[in-house]
Amino acid sequence: MGMSPLFVRFAAEAGVGPYASAFWRVFLALPFLWIWARVEEGGGPGRPTFRKPMIWAGLLFSGDLFFWHLSILGTSIANATFLSTTAPVWVLLVSVVVLKEQVRPATLGGLALCLLGGSSLIGDTLSLAPERLLGDLFGLLTAVFFGLYFFGIKYARDLSGAGRSTFAASAVASLVLLLVALATRDPLIPTTLKGAASLLLMAMVSQAFGQGLLSVALGRLPTVFSALVIFLEAVAAAALGWIVLDEALSPLQWLGGGLILCGIFIARPRTADTQQENDHDRH
Repeated sequence: MGMSPLFVRFAAEAGVGPYASAFWRVFLALPFLWIWARVEEGGGPGRPTFRKPMIWAGLLFSGDLFFWHLSILGTSIANATFLSTTAPVWVLLVSVVVLKEQVRPATLGGLALCLLGGSSLIGDTLSLAPERLLGDLFGLLTAVFFGLYFFGIKYARDLSGAGRSTFAASAVASLVLLLVALATRDPLIPTTLKGAASLLLMAMVSQAFGQGLLSVALGRLPTVFSALVIFLEAVAAAALGWIVLDEALSPLQWLGGGLILCGIFIARPRTADTQQENDHDRH
């Protein structure tokens, strides 16, 4: 998923607006996700496609992409990615306050390290520069929607498997985002082959594989830890911005990436913890 900011930038250079690129991301992924769902189900009669948790997941993901693509174009890649990956904070709040779940101290320590590392990773870009305030705000709103999406897709995945739940959520999101793109008259068609290829790659890599594998993880790992691993998206995006877009990384940013890795390592679930949460979900 850390590659998606690059694809959005390339699509924008080819004349595709932020809402349109969000639409193409989910729409072009549908054939791949449908094949995955059928393979996952063994080619049988299949399960119901649009159940309530899937629809809610699709609506929440629409909000996530709506603000995410605006944030990418409104601030730096590292800044947009860090702010959006603060979603684990919202996942933690919902888990503790709403669902009354217990969170291990190691998880809290890991989250603190990841936040510290993320703030270091974006370096000097974390500022109150007027020209970036709106883009930063969009990044925070992205985090809220993405954090809530974790719960929606987890419940959907428990009902119908990773492939079908991701397909259904993507189908709902594609309809919502198409309506948004048409209402705002966002340019839909790329003007270059590079732009078209970027949209297809974003659909395959970031949506079908990125979001699809997230659905797989949510069936095997605790929700809060799965959300915490999303900080790796910030590391990947910053590294790719450095390699591809020549956005230099300072020693402080390298340190930030290391802190994120340490935080995830500290927060990793033990086998007993994972089994206990899975048993709790089944009940």
